[in-house]
Amino acid sequence: KRTDWILNLQSLDFNEKVKISLDNIVFTKEDSWANYPKGVARILQGEGYSLKGMDLLYKGNIPIGSGLSSSAAIEVVSCLAFCSLSGIEIEKENMAVLCQKAENEFMGIRCGIMDQFVSMLGKKGHALFLDCKNLSYKNIPLKLEEFNVVVCNTNVKRELASSEYNKRRVTCERAVSRLKRFLPQIETLRDVSMEEFEKYRHTLDETAQKRCKHVLYENRRVLDAVNALGRNDILKFGRLMNESHESLKKDYEVSSIELDTMVDIARSINGVIGARMTGGGFGGCTVNIVKKEVVDKFSRVVSKEYEKRTGIKPNIYICNPENGARKIS
Repeated sequence: KRTDWILNLQSLDFNEKVKISLDNIVFTKEDSWANYPKGVARILQGEGYSLKGMDLLYKGNIPIGSGLSSSAAIEVVSCLAFCSLSGIEIEKENMAVLCQKAENEFMGIRCGIMDQFVSMLGKKGHALFLDCKNLSYKNIPLKLEEFNVVVCNTNVKRELASSEYNKRRVTCERAVSRLKRFLPQIETLRDVSMEEFEKYRHTLDETAQKRCKHVLYENRRVLDAVNALGRNDILKFGRLMNESHESLKKDYEVSSIELDTMVDIARSINGVIGARMTGGGFGGCTVNIVKKEVVDKFSRVVSKEYEKRTGIKPNIYICNPENGARKIS
């Protein structure tokens, strides 16, 4: 804590220090990573919370620009720190919402709530099933047992991810406006049933049809995935991951040559039951469910084949579901 109105933000990863006053928080491009905690501070103050000055030191191990939600991670940990040191009590669910608001309004990225929510409310050994309409959620046991979650980084920066994500949001919102003529009760695309979509899809242009198809069928895959995990049917879960990637590639069109190459290589390996891109697309990472006994082989084959086909060295991480952001005593 400090006794003045100054926020000192220092990053060991970037070897940079940013100093701002709590009464003058503005977005500046040169502050790069520091804009995320600045945005959270600005939103908290805008909601009527009184922040104290403080010195904050950041160190992270989430690859930047890889689609693994490093932005959400720095937002939620900053929010926790601001509230903890300023004596502010906010439910974690509400913190996640405020962090999303910071990214939407301060950073100008119209992201959804998923990344911030799981960064804040993840539970060890579980997947998080989130209803983005009303923010109800359940922690679903992820009994991997003989499998590992393995993340592969294409090491292609996601230059288009933010702008293209915003475009897809706009396309889907316009489609909802169009469909409202026939389905006045709907508020969002999520309210449209599969049958209704198939009945009225001809009223949308080809691009809107593909984008909407992905959203609606992906929602169904999420529900099917919850049921599969409830039955401990990891093979079915893996098949749904594969279907999801095909939809992201063909209908939502947010994949890339590198992501598709990585997925194709993974699926060619015996013992891989599911592979798909993750994050905003156009680069970043894939996530794979791999039998533990072939993880070493998987890492060798993916590394060798991916570099051979693309000329880029990938990074591979073996992951486990862990608890979300918290104060460590």
